[in-house]
Formats: sequence, structure tokens, C-alpha cells
Amino acid sequence: MISQREEGQRLDRFLGKYMDRAPTGFFYKMMRKKNIVLNGKKASGGEKLHAGDQIKLFLSQETIEKFSGAVPVSLPEPQTELAVLYEDDHVLLVNKPVGMLSQKAKASDVSLVELITSYLLETGSLTRSDLRSFRPGICNRLDRNTSGIVTAGKSLAGLQALSLGFRQRSFGKYYRCLVRGSVTEERHVRGYLRKDAGKNQSVIEAHQTEGADFIETEYRPIKAGNGYTLLEVRLLTGKPHQIRAHLASEGYPILGDYKYGDRKTNDRFRKEYGLSSQLLHAYRLEFPRLDSVLAPLSGRIFCAGEPELFLRIQKNLIGKTEE
Repeated sequence: MISQREEGQRLDRFLGKYMDRAPTGFFYKMMRKKNIVLNGKKASGGEKLHAGDQIKLFLSQETIEKFSGAVPVSLPEPQTELAVLYEDDHVLLVNKPVGMLSQKAKASDVSLVELITSYLLETGSLTRSDLRSFRPGICNRLDRNTSGIVTAGKSLAGLQALSLGFRQRSFGKYYRCLVRGSVTEERHVRGYLRKDAGKNQSVIEAHQTEGADFIETEYRPIKAGNGYTLLEVRLLTGKPHQIRAHLASEGYPILGDYKYGDRKTNDRFRKEYGLSSQLLHAYRLEFPRLDSVLAPLSGRIFCAGEPELFLRIQKNLIGKTEE
């Protein structure tokens, strides 16, 4: 029986996950012969599944086992804890720590996705059997060395709704960062970002060139002092390294950012504080009025506290803030 977390996907895609070693043509042949039926009726494979639907496989256990691979679950290190900000039947909001990948870069990596999967297994929201047909996934990625709010889908419907909201820029995404330089006024800046894949670095240009994407960034000073500023940044478009590259192009590099920042300044903070990553944190996420599976998030605002080192450096440079 199709569960709430599995609904919304096509029958053929569901079958392809459940028996991931089967050739594509196998499912259509079995459906034509009524060896695979949906709600007791012949199916084509293109049907959209709903919670409560029943799929019957008139196949031998040997055939099912032959075409079903092992459930690929890599559990994170036991000492790693998931900082959950919000959870319901469809979505999960967490505070990602600095140094953790959002998704795997290679097979041996343990990323936030694996940590979320482990958490859902431990809390009983998922079973290993469920993972044959649905895998939880994240909907907004942060760089390894950027901390803060990441959203994930616990169901296919939740995953799809969140992903659509981010694509349509329906959600308010706000970051905090410590930059070198004194920012005295709010700015709304535009430009064009071109990704240099060879260097894994983004370049900001004033005019559009081939391969460059339009970007928009808003930032405002929260508190400044001693030549440094705590900024709140609103990400209006979401391109790789946008905030880091855009602020650096404005003359306000983020502390700890060796790719776009000032090496001499960063070396000083590395020596004094052990800082090895940029002080950039996805601090706040605002949701508009929503319906369907995202209705519980409608009109809500979520905040995630900055890492301890971020706060310590901020306090020493410019003092505490009242916000």
C-alpha cells in the first residue's frame, strides 16, 4: 500500500526504485501481462500514485530479490547530532553545522542527507524497507563551510513542494555574516555571476557575458565597529557562492573566506581564533501563506542560532547585538 510519503510519483518510477536492478522494459512487460497491477486493475506505468493505492506484484520472491538491490544507507558517526528546528509529517528543518557537506561529493562521504536519514530511521519516521521507494532529500544546499537552516522533505509531496517554493523564490532567505569594512547603509545590488568550473570559483561582472547569470543581493548593517560589520543579507537569487563573491566584489569580504576574501586578514583570524571557514550563517527562513502539505509552515518564521565561534569573534570585534 502506498504511504503518504510515497504518493505523488508515477507508478513506473516507484517500481524502478523498488526493484532498482530491473531493466526498464521489465516493468512494462509485467504490467501488460497483469503481473503487476494497480488497485486490482491493469496499469500503464504513467499513473500518479496516491496514499492508499495498492500495488500487487504477481512475481516470484526469487525474481523480486534478483532485481532488488540492498538498501543503500550510510549511517553517520554516532556522536553527530541533528539540530532539528521544526518537523512535521512532510518536512524537516535543521541547523547544519560548519564543516558538514549538504550532500555527498563521493561515495565514502557522510553528509547531512545521511544524518537526516539516520535520524528518521531512529525516530521511526522511516523504515529501511521504505527506503526502497523513497529517500529523504534536502531542498536548499549550503556550502560545506556555511552553517544554518536547511530544509528537507520527509515525503515526496513535501520534497516537491519545498523544492518548487525555492525555485519560485517564494521563501525569504536571510543570512548573517561578519565582513571586513564598515557598512553604513542598506544596499540592493545586482550583477552577473559567471562560474569558473576549473577553479570552483564565481566571478562577478557588471554586464552580462556568455555563461553569466543575473544575480540580486540585499544587505544591511546590523552593527559595525573597529572596521568590521555584522551584516544581514537577503538572497534574492540563489547562485553558487553568490553572497561570498558579491560582497567581496563590493569591497566587503567575509571573514575566514580564503576563496574570495583577504588572505592576510584571514591568516590573522586563523592564528588568533582557529578560524578555518567563512563566517556566513543561514540565519532566518520566512514562509508566505501556504496550503497543501506546507500549510503548517504558512506565515511562519524560523531562526537558527549562529555557531559559538561566530558569536565569540563578533563579540570581540563589535560587541553583542540586541537582535
